[in-house]
Amino acid sequence: MNQEKSVGASPKTALDYPFDAPPAPAQTIEVAPGVHWLRMPLPYALDHINLWALDDGDGWAVVDTGACTDDAIVAWRALFAKSDGRPMTRVFVTHLHPDHIGLAGWLTRKFGIRLWMSRLEYLSCRMLVSDTGREAPADAIAFLRRAGWSDVSIETYRARFGSFGKHIHALPDSYRRLRDSDTLTIGMHEWRVIVGSGHSPEHACLYCPALRLLISGDQVLPRISSNVSVTPTEPDANPMAEWLESLDRIRREVPDDVLVLPAHGECFKGLHARIDALADGQQRAFARLLALLGKPQRVVDTFPALFSRPIDETQSSLLHMATGEAVACLNYLVAQGKATCATDADGVAWYRSSHV
Repeated sequence: MNQEKSVGASPKTALDYPFDAPPAPAQTIEVAPGVHWLRMPLPYALDHINLWALDDGDGWAVVDTGACTDDAIVAWRALFAKSDGRPMTRVFVTHLHPDHIGLAGWLTRKFGIRLWMSRLEYLSCRMLVSDTGREAPADAIAFLRRAGWSDVSIETYRARFGSFGKHIHALPDSYRRLRDSDTLTIGMHEWRVIVGSGHSPEHACLYCPALRLLISGDQVLPRISSNVSVTPTEPDANPMAEWLESLDRIRREVPDDVLVLPAHGECFKGLHARIDALADGQQRAFARLLALLGKPQRVVDTFPALFSRPIDETQSSLLHMATGEAVACLNYLVAQGKATCATDADGVAWYRSSHV
């Protein structure tokens, strides 16, 4: 259930990667005093997630958990067997996607500890998990028809709807809320919460000025750009504007010399250059999209302008993410007054540049 795409990729030579290789399975790398890098397997095209263990005095706080899979549980148990005997103290989750929150319920129950995350992420996750086993709603089908999906693609969507919770262990029934600008004492250091949006509703990054570290989750990644999607639940949303604003805020508030600890890829230095590349890449995508909109286009017609690989309609998950991101780009242009949208008699939306 990974939510990233390869648009905006950065060559390895463009950033500084201080470590030769990521940690091996059931191993850790200390990236700063009391901060350890863990890596968990994922059953998706993007086959790993980075997790972070923070020395918390009497034990270890962990940031993100991995998906709820047998392989991840085996990896966690191997890490427990090699640990220093100190327990886990709390679980921080950056956002709601299964690769980040999947084992939060398992870990919090195992150690009798609290889950810490932002309110919108916790509540949104509970809502999405509650769709498990439910029939695809009419509003979702209308959203996909509006985007230009075929009947075959829609039937595939109906068959797989409600699978969001497949890799999420039952969440704890309570949590400790993370708010933007909160200062958290973890062990001997203070960490500041920086909340962003776009990729998810209320994504929490953690910044430690003393250690010069930024745990960026999926907000800033070194090689890929986070998927930013409109969903059927809020079809008129403008998450792309929120994501670009969030990147700009991180650039303003976090120094360039931090070591960035991302959820995917390797730890890197060069935060501001990476943010600039992500923003510039998105502006180039907008320019390609506007050039295509010289003639009316459906959402599905815009994929070649936005994505570096073909979007196969038989791959439902990929098609769903591409559709969500394309709508996000189109909603952004409409909000900017650069594009218009008209709906035909069949309920299909057609987009066109405002300057034709």
